[in-house]
Amino acid sequence: MTQQNELVEMDAKIQTMKKAALELESMADDFPALSRNLARVLSSLKMLELNITDILDL
Repeated sequence: MTQQNELVEMDAKIQTMKKAALELESMADDFPALSRNLARVLSSLKMLELNITDILDL
C-alpha cells in the first residue's frame, strides 16, 4: 500500500472515531464526566485531523 493510500485510510478512521465521539456526546447529557472526557477526545481527534490534513494537502 502506498503512503498516500495509508494516509487516506488513516483519515477515514479518524473521521469514524470523530463520528462515534459526537454520537456519544449527544447521549452524554446525564453524564457530566463522560461529556468532559468526550470533549478531550474530540480535541485530540481534531489535532489528528490537522496532522493528516496537512500531509494530504501536500
